[in-house]
Amino acid sequence: MKAESGRPTLLTKLLNKEFLKFVISGGINTLATYLMYLLLLLFFNYSLSYTISYVSGIFLSYYLNTVFVFKEKVSFKKFLKFPIVYFIQYLVNIFMLYVLVERVHLSTGIVPLIVIVVTIPITYALSKLIIKSK
Repeated sequence: MKAESGRPTLLTKLLNKEFLKFVISGGINTLATYLMYLLLLLFFNYSLSYTISYVSGIFLSYYLNTVFVFKEKVSFKKFLKFPIVYFIQYLVNIFMLYVLVERVHLSTGIVPLIVIVVTIPITYALSKLIIKSK
């Protein structure tokens, strides 16, 4: 999948081993935080359960991305920067949700799936930037 000039295409770059590991770790993180949310619902209301599982997901995501995806050492300084990824992702997501629901008139049931697929490369790039920074 290389362009004629010999340079990798965007698809080749996105489908590299590191990116695939990122997608796998994201799936593991999503499953773990969702199961945690369901478990916490047995003891707390949905809002507190979601908040605890979401924050736990940030910790798990940082660890998986650092150790499994990017093969870097865990760093407290980088960990403190990592929630920026989730904040930016949230802003992009909420903007896209608004545009796709209010302007394009797509179904509110399908829009979150579209948003997730579109923002995976953004989240990957931001995670890599923070975790691999010196």
